[in-house]
Amino acid sequence: MDEKTEELRDLFVDATGSETVTDRQEEPPGSLLDRDDDAVADRVAALVATMRERYGFDSDLDDAQYERVAAGFFDGEDDAAIADVVGGSGSAVDARAVRDARLDLHLVADADRDAPFEYAALKRLLAADRSVEAAAAELEADVETVREFVPVARADLASTRVNDRFRDEFRALLTDADIEDAHAATAREDGLREATEDIETDVSL
Repeated sequence: MDEKTEELRDLFVDATGSETVTDRQEEPPGSLLDRDDDAVADRVAALVATMRERYGFDSDLDDAQYERVAAGFFDGEDDAAIADVVGGSGSAVDARAVRDARLDLHLVADADRDAPFEYAALKRLLAADRSVEAAAAELEADVETVREFVPVARADLASTRVNDRFRDEFRALLTDADIEDAHAATAREDGLREATEDIETDVSL
């Protein structure tokens, strides 16, 4: 490989984070550009039903309410706001019930993991079947504080065991993830093209 080719290759790696050149893929099926709202709703309902059958749910919400919880989560609504919509006026549905439903769906927010101890250590202890009391002792934390984070850690562990399948599919169905990924790929390609043009200009001079 000559000096110019090697420099172009280094620029490609810097711009794309990859050493392999691939053709640009077309917009994947199911993107927001052409997705059918009814089909999305049907798929979300199917995911909720599958998870209820597989795991059992901790809250008393019905499937339609779980679907609304998922949609609200990816719309950036907090648990209290979702509870207002799901339950309506005078309903017993509160933010705690919505949190439980989110965790049933493996939808863990970053704020849920903000523990006053090492959260990753809690996950390791629970994965090793340690009791809450034993985990609290090892973490040197209050038992009730640890207990508050146990459902979060268990949701993360359950999601990890299925390679985040449900969480990722909800995200793909309920967000602009496909479009954002396509835009990121385009930006990387544009950066590579501009860098390559600059190199070619320098070489010609």
